[in-house]
Amino acid sequence: MRDRIARIEDLIHREVGRDATGLFAAAKGGLFGAVEALSAAPIRHAGILTGFFVPKGMPPAAETDGPAGAALLALAFAAMGVPCRVLTDESCRAACEAALAGTAPVDAVAPDADLADTIAAWRGHGIDWIVAIERCGLSADGRPRNMRGEDIGAHAAPLDHVFAAGPWRTVAIGDGGNEIGMGALPPGLIASEVKFGGRIACVTPADHLIAAGVSHWGAYGLIAGLAIALPLHRAALLACLDPEIDRRVVTAMVTHGPAVDGVTLRREATIDGLSLAAHAAVLATVKAAAGG
Repeated sequence: MRDRIARIEDLIHREVGRDATGLFAAAKGGLFGAVEALSAAPIRHAGILTGFFVPKGMPPAAETDGPAGAALLALAFAAMGVPCRVLTDESCRAACEAALAGTAPVDAVAPDADLADTIAAWRGHGIDWIVAIERCGLSADGRPRNMRGEDIGAHAAPLDHVFAAGPWRTVAIGDGGNEIGMGALPPGLIASEVKFGGRIACVTPADHLIAAGVSHWGAYGLIAGLAIALPLHRAALLACLDPEIDRRVVTAMVTHGPAVDGVTLRREATIDGLSLAAHAAVLATVKAAAGG
C-alpha cells in the first residue's frame, strides 16, 4: 500500500510554475500518512475548510481551486457513509454552495466573526477530522496573503483558529505555501523556495500535509489513496474520480457562484490556469495508479 500511494503522490507532485519542488520534497510521505491515519478507525463526522477569495478577480469572487476539491471530498466522505460539513467565508459561500450542490451543509462566517461559536458548534457536531484544502492561512504577522503577497484579511476569516482548536485531527492540502497546513514544513523553506515566500508563508501546521502542484490534485490523491486503503469502499471512492463530476462542479461554481480562476483572474471553467482537460489527464493517471 505504501508504494502504491507513493506513486500517486509522485503524480500530484507535478510542478506547474510555482517552483514548488522543494515543498514537494519536504512534504513527501504526507499523502500516505494522511491515508493511513484516516483509514485506521471509523470517522464519525468530517469537516472541510476551503475558500480563497480573489479581490482582483473579474469579478471579485472565490477561486475555483479549493471548493471544487471540497466537493469531491464531500462526495468521497458520503461514499464512506461519513457525514461532513464545509466552513468558508461569507464571500465564498455562494461558490461553495454551488460546488457542493447540497452534498454537505456550508457554514460561512464574516472576516471579523467571533469563531468561538463556530468552534463550539463543530465540536457539538462531533467532528473528529478536518481537511483544509486550498484555504488561505495566517502568515507570521497574523495576516492571510495570496500568492501575490497581498493581504486579503478584509475578505478572509482566520479559520486557522478553528483548524487548530481540536479535538479533531487535521489534514491539509496546499500548493503554494500560503495555505493552512503549510506551517508543518521546515521553518524558512517557503521563504527560500517560493516567490514572496517570506511574506506569504502560512505558519499554521497540520497533523498531515499533502502538497500538490494544484491543490485540486491533492483531493484526487487523497480519494485514490483511501480507495487503496479501504477495499470495502474502493468502487464508490473511485467513482468520485470522474472528469464529468469535475466539469459539472466547476461549471456550476463559475455560473452560479460566481467563481474565478485564481491565476487568470477570469470567470472561466479552469483551475489555476489549466483547462479541465488538463486536470482530467492528471485524474486519469491517479485513478489508474489506484487500480481504477
